[in-house]
Amino acid sequence: MEQTLIDLALDDEAGLLLARRRTDVQLEIIRRTFEAASGRIDLFGMGEDLGTQIGQMISLDTYRKHLRPIHQKFIDLAKSFNIPVMIHTCGSSSWVYNDFIEMGVSAVQTLQPEAKNMNPQYLKSNFGDKLAFHGAISTTGALSFGTPDDVRAECYKTLEIMNKNGGYIFAPAHCIQDNSPVENVLAMYACPLTL
Repeated sequence: MEQTLIDLALDDEAGLLLARRRTDVQLEIIRRTFEAASGRIDLFGMGEDLGTQIGQMISLDTYRKHLRPIHQKFIDLAKSFNIPVMIHTCGSSSWVYNDFIEMGVSAVQTLQPEAKNMNPQYLKSNFGDKLAFHGAISTTGALSFGTPDDVRAECYKTLEIMNKNGGYIFAPAHCIQDNSPVENVLAMYACPLTL
């Protein structure tokens, strides 16, 4: 990962050539998969971790120069098969959501509410009419360290914010950690059923 970030920052031709070649191979595999599926794919998921818990991993200029053209190829391919696109971006990644919207992304996942500019209220008020959201139930807070009542309170608060006008898929922010008590996990998944 360190070398990739250096290659992007320094415009290293060898590293960028490798990225382009890998992109071409992946695009061909995905194109063949879409064709073989013959209309039975509901959603295309792609991923690019772009943030840390406190900010951007790369600059918006670097994203636009090197990664956006690559992402656009995948999005355009999915759209050519009438398949909506959801992109996974960990950490503080809302800084790039306007670009995602311009590019044709339909939904974003995973939403880590403790990261900078990723809390449900901020996301819904700034992007809720243009993007669907998947996640936002923190896996590092109440789910791991609270009580079932804490989990329910967090879930209901998130649902109250994110469910307004639709566009929300209830889910944990990321993979549920193995230190999460089973009763907390059950409490989380029961919340949408009790609304």
